[in-house]
Parts: sequence; structure tokens; C-alpha cells
Amino acid sequence: MKASLPTFLLCSLLSFSVIQLCGAVDTIALNESISDRETLVSSDQSFELGFFSPSASRPSYRYLGIWYKNFPQIVVWIANRETPVTDSNGSLAFSNDGNLVVLNGTKSIIWSSSSSKAANAQDSVAQLLDSGNLVITQGSYRWQSFDYPSDTLLPGMKLGLNLTSGFTWNLRSWKDESDPSLGDFTYEHHIVGLPQGLILKGKKKIFRSGMRFWRWNGIQFGGNAPFSSPLYKPIFVSNREELYYMFESTDRSVLIRMTLNQTGKYSRYVLPKGGSQWAAMYTSPSACEEYGNCGPNGICRIDRMPMCECVQGFVPRSQSQWDVLDWSSGCVRKVPLGCQKGEGFVTLGDLKLPDLVNFSLNKGMNLDQCREECLKNCSCTAFANSDFRTGGGGCLLWVGDLIDIREYSESSSNQDLYLRVPSSELGLKKKRRRLELIIVVISTVSGMIVFSFLIWGIVRRKKKR
Repeated sequence: MKASLPTFLLCSLLSFSVIQLCGAVDTIALNESISDRETLVSSDQSFELGFFSPSASRPSYRYLGIWYKNFPQIVVWIANRETPVTDSNGSLAFSNDGNLVVLNGTKSIIWSSSSSKAANAQDSVAQLLDSGNLVITQGSYRWQSFDYPSDTLLPGMKLGLNLTSGFTWNLRSWKDESDPSLGDFTYEHHIVGLPQGLILKGKKKIFRSGMRFWRWNGIQFGGNAPFSSPLYKPIFVSNREELYYMFESTDRSVLIRMTLNQTGKYSRYVLPKGGSQWAAMYTSPSACEEYGNCGPNGICRIDRMPMCECVQGFVPRSQSQWDVLDWSSGCVRKVPLGCQKGEGFVTLGDLKLPDLVNFSLNKGMNLDQCREECLKNCSCTAFANSDFRTGGGGCLLWVGDLIDIREYSESSSNQDLYLRVPSSELGLKKKRRRLELIIVVISTVSGMIVFSFLIWGIVRRKKKR
């Protein structure tokens, strides 16, 4: 039976309305809002935005956040971290000037996107993208949540700083597992001579990134154990305007996030789409990455036991402390330097270079000039290239104690450090190797002689029988 025209028109109208509704599930227009029990969902169903309570003990504390739709317990971004809505009457809407605002039950603004006033506020649209980025658009992005990270780095987010404006992209941990307000730990960039990535507890350094993308050696941010993955592509940008790290996912079937937790640990997590459990690919800091773990002039080698040793030419400042694996006092020189003739340098390879505490930087010098400059300065302890490009260049000089050195067992693009030592230490490694070789040869020959005598004795007994 043929449908009547009114019925056909009604069905068409309903279908069109449903299509419009489905198409708008990831957006809010100027005259729209979402209430506490409503959400936005990205078009590919990966991310969801709405209000949530992280603590069962304080269910009335409500936060606007973004989480993985299939893993609502994993929140990747929060708007009102310091100012929760204290009832279930919160909402997200646009203000008259085109900013997103979180309103409480009395319609007071407790959070705002605080972007510049829109020229045509009526054209503003907020959209939750498939990347997990909440954006305000007017033809182009006017504001985005990716510029204001919480404790999680997603593909496409920056971690670094704008050198022109001073604007920073940092991670900040939660206070605890049930409180998303600002915690004790920050992952941020510092530029003192050269850029370094740090995890700080307040102002105290907890971790100076051993991940290669943080220390800039002219090719990449270095100073980390070699780590690579086919699942994502790291991107490093360093120019006059910006310095930042970001990563892109190379396998769309896998979800990746990097999170700074409330204990100061920074982890990479992966999850195959459709999977049920996240796996940690990497967590820092490890025992060998804790800042200054081996004390001044100590070096950490994770494949050794104990993992801390003094660099060549140094001995423990307090042997009794080192005997109980307390390395905090560090090491002192066996023979003090005195700008004497014959002083030279030994090479320590594949290192995370010492922290830039007392140092000087000259980008115009080559390695030979750097060596001569160090020898001229009686306080100079060590030197290294500051730039690996075109065979190496630039000069870093360290004065005084060397802090936070790590050696890696794998050969990589990490740098060499040239450590100043008295003449008595020069050639010591070669002498040790020669002695070790002599011992090995003597042991082998002795073993062969003993074995030969045993065989001779056995043969002789058989002949007597």
C-alpha cells in the first residue's frame, strides 16, 4: 500500500531531524549547552566530554572533562581542575563574547576558555575532535584544549614552550587518585643554555629527562636510553619561535597516551582498539634516572651492581655510606687538579651529559678549541660538543662537580664527555685492559697446560695396564 503524502513528509522530516541530531553530537553552537548528564562524543566514538566525579566519597564534586568513551575512568583533560561544581546542576555553554564557560547551579561562571573576544561571536562553534581536542572554531581554531594540558599528552599535543610569548605547554599531575586539582609534580621545559625537560616537585628536580627527545644535541633531544616504537612517530621542533615535542600515532588501530601520575612517574601507555587493558611501554624515572641518584661526580650504570660508581679519577667521598648503597655524598678526586703540566682528558662514551648547573656555552667553537679552552680554565672539569650536526660543533664546559650522569649499555646517539684528569690517570684504561688481557691469556694457557697434564696422566695409566 502506498504511503500518503503527509506520512511521507512526516517521515522525511523526522529522518532529517535525526540526521541533524546525530551530526551535532560532537558540537555545541552559541545558543546551545550541555547539562550535567549530557555529553559530547567525537565522531569516531573515541572520546567523550561531560561532567564526572572522580571520587565516590565526594560525588557532588563535578568536573568537566574529556575521557576515552570506552574507558571513562581514564580522563585525559579537565577544564575546572581547581573549582569543581558542587552540585549536579552544572552546564557547559557559550558566553556572549564567544568563550566556553562552565556554569554552576546558580549560573555563576566557575571556568572560562578565556580566549580573545570573537569578532562575530554568533558564529562560534565548539567541537570535540576525534583526536580528543576540544576546539572553538570560527573558520579556524580560536581556542583549543590541547593548549592547556592536564596530566596527559595525546597524539598531536605539544609539550614545550613558545619562545616569543613565553606561553608553555606543561603536564601537571593530579593531587591524588581521586582529586584532579593541581598536584605536586610538573613536567616542563627549562632553557638554561640548552633546553632540558624536567619533572619537578615544586622547584626540586626529581628527574631530568633521559628520554632522547628532551635534550637537544643538534639532531634531536638526546640523553636517553635508546627507545623506538613502530606505534608512534616523535616530532621535534626547535626554532626561534617554538621549542616543543609532540608525537603522532602511526597505527590508527592503537590508542596511545603519555601520563604524569600523582607520584611523579611519567608513562607511555598503549591499547589496541577493541582491547580491554592498557599496557605501559615505558615509565620514568627508573632507579638510574632519579635526579642526581649517584651524587656529585658519580655515574649510574643500570646494568651494573651496584649501579653507582665514581667517574675515572674519583673515589667515594664517604666509603661507609657507599658500602650501604647510599651514594648521595658522591665522589671526590683522588688527586686534585692544579693546572699542572700533563693534565689531559679521558673519554666517557654514550652518556646522558651532566646537568647544566655550572657551565659555559660557546656555539662557535669546535671540539679542539673547546679542549684548549677547558685547559686554560683551572676550574674546568669536563667538556663536550653541544651540537652533533656536520660532525659535531659547539662547546660546553663544566666547572666544578658533575651532576646526574648516566651511561647506557646500548650504543646510541648519546654524547661523549671529555673528563679532565691528572697525568697519572691518562692511559690508565689501556693499562687496565692490557693487564686484563694478560690475565686472560695466562689463565687460558694455564688451563690448557693443566688439561694436557690430565690427558697425559690418563693415557700413561692406560699404557701401564
